[in-house]
Amino acid sequence: MAAKQTYAGAGVDIEKGDRFAEFIGKIPSKAIGRAQNGLGIGGFAGGLELDWKAFTRPILLSCTDGVGTKLLVAQKFQKFDTIGIDLVAMNVNDLAVCGCMPSIFLDYIATGYINETRLQAIIRGIVEGCEQADCLLAGGETAEMPDLYHGEDFDLAGFTVGLVEKDKMLPRPELMQAGDVVFGVASSGVHSNGYSLARKAVKVDDQQAWDDLLVPTKIYVRDMKALLPLGGLVGAAHITGGGLYGNIERVLPPQLQLKLAWDWEIPRIFGKIEKDGNVDRDEMIKVFNMGIGLALVVSKSQADAFEAGALMGGVAVFRAGNLEAGTARFG
Repeated sequence: MAAKQTYAGAGVDIEKGDRFAEFIGKIPSKAIGRAQNGLGIGGFAGGLELDWKAFTRPILLSCTDGVGTKLLVAQKFQKFDTIGIDLVAMNVNDLAVCGCMPSIFLDYIATGYINETRLQAIIRGIVEGCEQADCLLAGGETAEMPDLYHGEDFDLAGFTVGLVEKDKMLPRPELMQAGDVVFGVASSGVHSNGYSLARKAVKVDDQQAWDDLLVPTKIYVRDMKALLPLGGLVGAAHITGGGLYGNIERVLPPQLQLKLAWDWEIPRIFGKIEKDGNVDRDEMIKVFNMGIGLALVVSKSQADAFEAGALMGGVAVFRAGNLEAGTARFG
C-alpha cells in the first residue's frame, strides 16, 4: 500500500511557520502590532485605531516595494540582519516624500523552505525599520512554496499605509518656479536599487565594496517630520531606481527642468562601481542615487530660512542644484 502523503512530505512545515509567528510576537518592540491594537500576531488582520478628529480632509496613501537583487548579496555572505530595514525603508520613504507619515507596515516573505535562523534575522531587521519609521508592524505573511522557490531562493515584499491631510500633501508643482533650490539629504550608500549592475561591477575579492553594498537604506521618515513644518517645501523625492534626474523630475511641472551642481561628496562605493565595472558616468547617474537619498524642492525666497531650520532640527541638508525654465528631461 502506498504511503499516505502529507503536507510536510510535500515540503511545507506548518509547525515551523507557527514557531516563526510566535517568535515575532515575542520580540520586545513598540512596533509590534499587539503593542498598539491589542490584536496580537497571528490574527487574520491587523490595524490601528485612528483619531479622525486630527484631520479635516484625510487622504489614505499606500505603497508597496521590495528589496530586489540586493537579496543575492545577503545570500552570498549569509548576512540577513539588514535587508529587513531595506524592505521597510523602500516603502516608508516613498510615503514620506508625499508628506504622509506611515501608520502601519506589513511584510510578505516567500521561500522554498523555512530557515528559522534566516527568517528571524530578517524579521528583526523589519522590526528595527518599523521602529526607525515610527510605524506599526501590523501583520504579514510567510509563504513556504518549495515547488516555486528552490534551494536558498526567497523574496521579500512590503506594504505601508498612512493618512495625510489633503492640503498638506506633496508635491505642489503649481507653486514651483525657476530659481527654486534643490536640497539633498545624504544617502547611506547604494540603498536598494541598481544591484543587478552593482553586483556585476564590483571586484569579487573587494570585501569592503561588498560590505558597502549591504549597508541598509536610510529611513527618512523622521527627517521629513522635521522638514514638513518648515516654510517653502514644495516637493520631495525619494531617490530610487532611475537616479536623481529620473526621480526628482517626477515631482516637477512640465515647464521646469532640473540643474544639479554635482559638488557634493559622492560615497566611495559609486566610484568603485564606475571604475571596476567600466560603467559610463551617464549610466551611473541614470541608475544610482550618487550620494543623495532624499531630494527637496524649496521656494527660492524661503531657501535660506529652510536651510537654517533644517539644520536646527537635526537634518543635514545641502544645496544640490536648482530649477530652471525648460522642458528637457535627462536621459
